Amino acid sequence: MLNRRDLLQTAAAVGASALAQPALAQPHMAPGSGAYVTPLNALFATFMQERLAAHPEFATGLGLDTGKLAQSRHLLSDASPAGVAADKAMTASQFQRLKAFDASGLTGLPRINYDAVMFGLQTSAAADRQFDFGENGARSPYVLSQLTGAYQSVPTFLDTQHKIETPDDGQAYLDRLQAFGRVLDQETERARHDEGLGMIPPDFILDKALEQMQALNRQGSEDSVLVHSIVRRTKEKGIAGDWDKRATGIYTDTVQPALQRQIDQVRRMRDRATSAAGIGSRPQGMAYYAAGLLNYTTASLTPQEVHRIGLEQTRQYQDRIDAILKTQGMTGGSVGARLSALSKDPQYIYPDSDAGKDQLIAHLNQLVAQITPRLPRDFTTPPTVPLEIRRVPPYIEAGAPLGYYNSASLDGSRPAIYYINLNHTADWPRWLVSSVTFHEGVPGHHLQISTAQHIPGQPLIRKTGNYSGYAEGWALYAEQLADELGMYDADPLGRVGYLKSELWRACRMVLDTGVHTMGWTREYAIQWKMDNDGSLQSGAANEVERYCVWPGQAPSYKIGHTIINQLRDQARASLGPRFDLKAFHDVVLNSGSVPLEVLKGMGAKYAATGMTA
Repeated sequence: MLNRRDLLQTAAAVGASALAQPALAQPHMAPGSGAYVTPLNALFATFMQERLAAHPEFATGLGLDTGKLAQSRHLLSDASPAGVAADKAMTASQFQRLKAFDASGLTGLPRINYDAVMFGLQTSAAADRQFDFGENGARSPYVLSQLTGAYQSVPTFLDTQHKIETPDDGQAYLDRLQAFGRVLDQETERARHDEGLGMIPPDFILDKALEQMQALNRQGSEDSVLVHSIVRRTKEKGIAGDWDKRATGIYTDTVQPALQRQIDQVRRMRDRATSAAGIGSRPQGMAYYAAGLLNYTTASLTPQEVHRIGLEQTRQYQDRIDAILKTQGMTGGSVGARLSALSKDPQYIYPDSDAGKDQLIAHLNQLVAQITPRLPRDFTTPPTVPLEIRRVPPYIEAGAPLGYYNSASLDGSRPAIYYINLNHTADWPRWLVSSVTFHEGVPGHHLQISTAQHIPGQPLIRKTGNYSGYAEGWALYAEQLADELGMYDADPLGRVGYLKSELWRACRMVLDTGVHTMGWTREYAIQWKMDNDGSLQSGAANEVERYCVWPGQAPSYKIGHTIINQLRDQARASLGPRFDLKAFHDVVLNSGSVPLEVLKGMGAKYAATGMTA
């Protein structure tokens, strides 16, 4: 169920005692009694323990790499073909064990938890049986790309999530640095296997991956974040030892040669690659897209339905933006052309310098400070978990998403971090940048994930679980809430930026289905995006290339947003004056991340009864 991206971007702020669940060997009691919950939670605890044992990075990300899991701090996951097969076997086993559980007596939150975990295991196990390439669970068909692979994720993980407080922490870092070379070779082996099946990424994806790999490999030990991180942090903590020499030795003798072997493999694939952008042109491509669409959206929709919804919503947002632009005196040309012109207006562009990027991040922190006091209007318990805003590390920003969120550690020792890609500050004009902060921060991912982390009695597997349709749908809905909370009342161009963000996600539905199921080329998709949402070429290219690597992920944002709004509208219409927005948000948030098909049932119950539990 977990790929490396999931492992390195998930965490929770609950205590390690959450793993201390009752033993599984307890009989099921009569249907309807609370005694059903104890064996279910014990089963979930077993599942979580198995995942933590198999994925040491996961334990570190959660802050659980202590006590019995202390050895995890010295390890990285097994990325070999055998390791992937073991992961698939674990998912299949967990699916069968949960399927055998008698869930007939479950109600309320335990039933939601059962259905949520069952959906994830069932869809992942089905994809694992069908596809012998890429990442497990139909998360990406490519082991190596600009967005997938240990070369892209592990350096940041070691620098930001691996704690160094003691000499043993330093040794654990060195052990993981040594293991990094092994993981690189394991992924190179898998990429070679997939190449034999004809599963080769598009040439432009491999070009971007090579650019990033070579940038990392060109770094001498004195410049490498992998060496600099341990030297800097042991010095700050006063931990004696020749960390520089030891890290440099591993970096130059193990990591760089393995990375060079991986570069050589990517070059070989590049020689055979074509420019065909979509998964539909590859073996089992259409089946893979259907699996990816279900995995990411968690909604039962066909590609044709997603494409139609995307076109309809694209036109709707263009009409709303057109009306505002006209009030600002911008009347000539298409909506896309006017948005493009606005994006290029120098008065709204931050300087493309370190000072300009610092200024941009300072503005984002101001936005968080401004919206936070307004949250109690719409939420029962706004989050208190600290949030930091940082640049995407420069060595991966060429291919990284424009923004993403890493949640806080379990023990509270590491804050939540929202990363924004500042490779080109022109991608973030002043009138546009607000929406991404409300999406990644509050009331978006940070509020939703922080709420999930503090659900009383919730099993750890549910506190740390994530479904893209729900999580990204909520974050996009949060951008809408920021508008409803008055953040753009005195800023019409800021509202244009918010609506452009919504338009951008509507276009994603069209582009993802177009690229993967209709044979759209990279160039056609980029131009279509620029024409319809006014994106600059650099941002449009970054986005389209991202869609190529994660088939089915891009539609999850707007599908989730659409369903949340449909449920809200249904509840408002059904309950009339009894409708309470805070209560509705409690329904959506207080069970944690769930598949959209499960959320529909929860919303229907609230609309019918007005009950939040």
